[in-house]
Amino acid sequence: MDRTALDADLGALTAAKTAWARTPTADRIALLAEIKDRLLEVAEDWATTAARHKQIPPDSPLVGEEWLSGPYAVMSACNALTETLRGMEGKTFLDGLPARTTANGQLAVQVLPHTRWDPILLSGVRAEVWMEPDVTADTLADHTATAYDIPPQARSGGVSLVLGAGNIASIAPLDVFERLFSQHRVVLLKMNPVNDYLTPYLQAALQPLIDRDALRIVKGGADVGGYLCGHALVDDIHITGAAASHDAIVWGTGDEGARNKAAGTPKLDTPITSELGAVCPTIVVPGPWSQADLQFQAEHIATQKLHNSGFNCIACQMLILPADWPQKADLLARVGKVVQKLDPRPAYYPGASDRLASFERHTPDARRLSRGNAPALVVAPAEDDPAYFTQTEVFAPALSTHEIGGTDSEAYLIAAIRYANDALHGTLGANILIHPGTIDQIGAARFEEIVATLRYGAIAINAWTGVAFLTAACPWGAFPGHTLDDVGSGIGVTHNTFMFDRPQRVVVHAPWRPFPRSLTTGKPTLLARPPWFVTHRRQHVLGRLLTRFQHSPSWRKLPRMALEALRG
Repeated sequence: MDRTALDADLGALTAAKTAWARTPTADRIALLAEIKDRLLEVAEDWATTAARHKQIPPDSPLVGEEWLSGPYAVMSACNALTETLRGMEGKTFLDGLPARTTANGQLAVQVLPHTRWDPILLSGVRAEVWMEPDVTADTLADHTATAYDIPPQARSGGVSLVLGAGNIASIAPLDVFERLFSQHRVVLLKMNPVNDYLTPYLQAALQPLIDRDALRIVKGGADVGGYLCGHALVDDIHITGAAASHDAIVWGTGDEGARNKAAGTPKLDTPITSELGAVCPTIVVPGPWSQADLQFQAEHIATQKLHNSGFNCIACQMLILPADWPQKADLLARVGKVVQKLDPRPAYYPGASDRLASFERHTPDARRLSRGNAPALVVAPAEDDPAYFTQTEVFAPALSTHEIGGTDSEAYLIAAIRYANDALHGTLGANILIHPGTIDQIGAARFEEIVATLRYGAIAINAWTGVAFLTAACPWGAFPGHTLDDVGSGIGVTHNTFMFDRPQRVVVHAPWRPFPRSLTTGKPTLLARPPWFVTHRRQHVLGRLLTRFQHSPSWRKLPRMALEALRG
């Protein structure tokens, strides 16, 4: 560890923090435009390098994951931040956002679709941000972008330490953007050793910020992270990772950490926010699913589990099933067949083998779904060891199941939500798969009332919460209420390009059926198999095209993307 270099980086950032805080909005917009250009130059190498390090064959469609969760996500965030900054005077960027009152009385603000391209690129997908209960339409502006309410010459800025995640490439730069543009703070980004191979591409893309001494990027292990967390020049910290990593920073490790936590005396006196993992559920609601519905949702569940080889903090880890639904066995069989047909890819994240072995030790009933030369997906009933399966984020290709009896869909959904709220660790993301006819049977307003009881930061209805992650306007983080001594899935939110100060959760809706079957539903959409599905055959091509489209949108680019989407 080169402490002299780290001290120099923090010194440069400290010297520039006030200048950055006072940087005019027009200059920030120009910086984002320059970042987009530089990002486009390195996007191809970024995506292919990430795929290579994750041992994805270069000709595999799964390379598309690295496009979408890397350069594409950062490029779209640049666009969203630019739009917000252009409307910052008088907060006019809020004027075009549809708002409504939910069935339980909360203010919900629609952030997707928003641009003129959204209804085409994500046809039928809708995302709303539900605000904390006491925020109203009249007070929304008072709780949005309040850091910009301070006149530029009165801002003093600060130095943020961002501890980057090792799994998804865009997490670190998006966390950096949140500190820089929403909080006026300069940033020292410490890369995670698992993916610090991305450092050259981030440095190249974000060079305009480095040139202004608003950003520094460093590598290193736990020793570097520990030194930086305790540094006098660091004003606040943000970490994406595991609760254990958070607690080690805040309380310490081993006996010392246990004593500090018990006494309520943290070793860290620097403010810290966090986005941590969870035992994320997918709730399957019984209903009149067709054979095609079963197949599509089987692909959906496989995606929720095995995107990025299962190394996602919002990977489905608890599949909640209706025990008495006649189609349950068919759905599970189809999930197994989808998994076994996927391109095999190794479990690249450190420690996966040990975590999988531990998972299997807690059950005598493990079912192994072979994936060729990749580790098998291990499926186990949560009832074999509830204390373990409900509380342990495995972060590997492993899936628990829990069944709830009864034939009434509404009663089942209420029971499933109660289980997710009360039994499962964390509050990051939850998915609900439910036939539109079942929603009609329950009643739209009543269904929304029930959904409102689900205490998660992101809720996806007939979607995956990964869509909320990829949508830069969606605040990303745990359900509010966690504390340092019971951190759950974390404290605070990131992304959030509309800069809402008091979001409670994000609710995403997606079409039940893809195009062209969607034409028969009475709610036709043009979204074919979504490009983030692990079964999409052209996502490697579509990811590249979508990234280039975000750089410079054009009607001329749409036909090619539509063709590749349909071919997927």
